[in-house]
Amino acid sequence: MEEQKIFIIGDVHGCSEMLKRLVEKIGWDPGKDRLIFVGDYIDRGENSKGVVDFIVSLQEISPDVTCLIGNHETLFLDYLNGVDRKLFLLNGGMNTLESYEFHKIENEDNLLPPSHKKFFNSLESMVELQGYYVVHAGFKPGVPIEKQTLEDMVWIRDSFIYSEHDFGKKVIFGHTPFYEPFIMDNKIGIDTGAVYGNRLTCLELPEFRFHWVEP
Repeated sequence: MEEQKIFIIGDVHGCSEMLKRLVEKIGWDPGKDRLIFVGDYIDRGENSKGVVDFIVSLQEISPDVTCLIGNHETLFLDYLNGVDRKLFLLNGGMNTLESYEFHKIENEDNLLPPSHKKFFNSLESMVELQGYYVVHAGFKPGVPIEKQTLEDMVWIRDSFIYSEHDFGKKVIFGHTPFYEPFIMDNKIGIDTGAVYGNRLTCLELPEFRFHWVEP
């Protein structure tokens, strides 16, 4: 039996056209392959709503589409709940609100379509694969995986990135943009700054092959 392909896509940040081109390029088969997103679907880019629309459409044709939560989704959920609204806006949130045409909506409870509310409330904190963990930002070195906090998993940077700690499996992560995939013995960073004019990257397993599209 042919081994299942797993495609893991980095931070999209509203770059919907790049995402569509990347999914087409990798040749994802919704009947056989698994697709994982590391989070940060929204903010900064032009079409956050379009990104979520597209991912929801992928979930409708395959049960094997897994979406992790990123720090920008936690900020958005806080915003919707009336918490730290300024922090969301300071991190590119206005672009997200504009993509949902918030100025046309009288009741903010109706900002998100029902399918999008379901999407944002279903995001997972991490995924465990054979030989790998997949998480948005990383893990705190020295803390068992099962005791990691969501805050660290979506926000951590330097103390994780510069650590040579053995987490038990290689960690595939996004959150911190690099010019090209960041590869160490214990981790692989796949956020390559699509929203900053660089590539949108996908890692294919078990081949360990990178795919990408340019802006």
